[in-house]
Amino acid sequence: MGNAQRPLRVLIAKVGLDGHDRGAKVIATSLRDEGMEVIYTGLRQTPEMVVAAALQEDVDAIGISILSGAHMTVFPKIIELMKRENMQDVLLTGGGIIPEEDMKALEDIGVGKLFAPGTNSKEIADYIKSWAAQHRPF
Repeated sequence: MGNAQRPLRVLIAKVGLDGHDRGAKVIATSLRDEGMEVIYTGLRQTPEMVVAAALQEDVDAIGISILSGAHMTVFPKIIELMKRENMQDVLLTGGGIIPEEDMKALEDIGVGKLFAPGTNSKEIADYIKSWAAQHRPF
């Protein structure tokens, strides 16, 4: 993990009008089981609310669960707000119903790896740990 002082802190959020949060809750639980501290913001968050909560909670990573099809709006807006707040050392990752070509386009603007439904939660936890070890050494 690269950090003996405290567990990794991850904020999990549902942005927009998408009301389905079972997957987000499953991921939050599995990340806790992997030793991470998870802050779940609940449904209907705005990008501004997500970034404000991430700043307040001093998180290492933000995970966005999105099934509504608004990923090409939501992720760029969050990246823009994170840059404005000088949060380049915080991982923005997520998952949901996101076409492969959109995943690539989002990664090109600085979004971390995105995960499709059904991804093994250990794979997601390992990715966050690996990213943090490389980008947030303590």
